[in-house]
Amino acid sequence: MNNQEQKLKQAYDILVDLGLPRQQLNERTALCLLCLLNMTPDKEWSDSTNPLVGITPIMDWSREHYEKNYAPNTRETFRRQSMHQFIEAGFCLYNPDKPDRPVNSPKAVYQIEPNLFQVLRAYGTTDYPRLLKAFLNERQTLAKKYARERDMYMIPVKLKDGKEIKLSAGEHSELIKNIVEDFASRFAPGGELVYVGDTGDKHGYFDTFF
Repeated sequence: MNNQEQKLKQAYDILVDLGLPRQQLNERTALCLLCLLNMTPDKEWSDSTNPLVGITPIMDWSREHYEKNYAPNTRETFRRQSMHQFIEAGFCLYNPDKPDRPVNSPKAVYQIEPNLFQVLRAYGTTDYPRLLKAFLNERQTLAKKYARERDMYMIPVKLKDGKEIKLSAGEHSELIKNIVEDFASRFAPGGELVYVGDTGDKHGYFDTFF
């Protein structure tokens, strides 16, 4: 087994240790983890770093260091089927440098959660099982904490029935808010809102009784 294969297997084993669903136990997600740590094949885990990395750079990095070439049209698969699960689980931070960055921004970046980063630096040592257990015990608390922080930057939109929905940060969502709250009441009185969605949640609101 060469260094590339060994690192990919170790990353896969870490994904299992973290309890990720079966759908994320694959080469693509393992490469995401390795890139987020800048874990090139010849590095030790203790030498990993914690950079800010975007989706396209992850794919480029995988090609350069692990000779894994993914087509450009798989970018959304990386985002929705690997990185999204990292974020929801509290394993990864989304735009920690600018939390209000629009979801569809080409400058969007990801970073391994600092506590998990310290755990992964200990991979392969006698400290790893203890640190991993302590992290997993706090995982749900961390996931909720980061979810609340992300929620702070969501844009609230009030519907005419008093219901409130939230859209992802960004100018596009601000425009939707203005249309729903101001434009519609002035220029389409009596109109019914059927659907509202944004780049973060394509099904943000849908009136199934319309």
